[in-house]
Amino acid sequence: MSAPPLPPRASWFPLLERALAEDVGTGDATSAAVLPADAACAAVIEARAPLVVCGLPLAQAAFEAVDPLLVCERTRGEGTRAAAGAELMQIAGPARSLLSAERTALNFLSRLCGIATHTRRFVEAVAGTGVEILDTRKTLPGWRVLDKYAVAVGGGRNHRFGLYDAILIKDNHIAAAGGVGAAVKAARAAAHHLLIQVEVESEAQAAEAIEAGARLLLLDNRTPAELRRLAERFRAHALLEASGGITLANVREIAETGVHRISIGALTHSAPAADVALEVRPGRSG
Repeated sequence: MSAPPLPPRASWFPLLERALAEDVGTGDATSAAVLPADAACAAVIEARAPLVVCGLPLAQAAFEAVDPLLVCERTRGEGTRAAAGAELMQIAGPARSLLSAERTALNFLSRLCGIATHTRRFVEAVAGTGVEILDTRKTLPGWRVLDKYAVAVGGGRNHRFGLYDAILIKDNHIAAAGGVGAAVKAARAAAHHLLIQVEVESEAQAAEAIEAGARLLLLDNRTPAELRRLAERFRAHALLEASGGITLANVREIAETGVHRISIGALTHSAPAADVALEVRPGRSG
């Protein structure tokens, strides 16, 4: 599984700069008090539990932003698996700088590896069904470009990035517009250049949406039996996406109902942080 390209640096580097400013502030008081100014050391970042690697370029950028004299070597590729104890990166150079950047680098890594690892579990749970696993907009504010990058590294697919790049007509839009058909027709007339998806809650609504021209239906919080009935009737006429209440325990059952894809907010809002750590190697100064 090849990793997607890293998002443009301009989309995430200001976030990293803010994180460093928040943590380092006017300087690392502990390192300045304990270590001589000319001290050098070498360290490794390692996985403490099995994970999917994601975010090493950002960790490297954190070290280099603190001190260009720090030399980093990534020993794992984005999207690869790492066992507990596996080495992910080597860093060498000024000891004060290395330790000042440590927490910021690990914070980025633990979140991104966590999302990629969680996503990979869902992708593997539906393997062989042909169903795609998608993310949602339930991302950490300010982190969307990175959260969605981590989903892609884990093997998932990105849903719309924001409110501006696709249309998703949900229940509140339908209520305000006066019905499914009216909402779909209005969207097609106003924004025919955008992908249009509509949430439906029944077979009648699904039929009305397709009649109005919808070709992508969101089936939110439907039971497996309901999804199966909807898929039997509408699978050939529209792309069907299940969502709501999806867990690792039930995702395979949902995938086998006949839907084409499954969107899961938990990929980004509830992914456990990956356990990563930095260890200085005594006697090695780099």
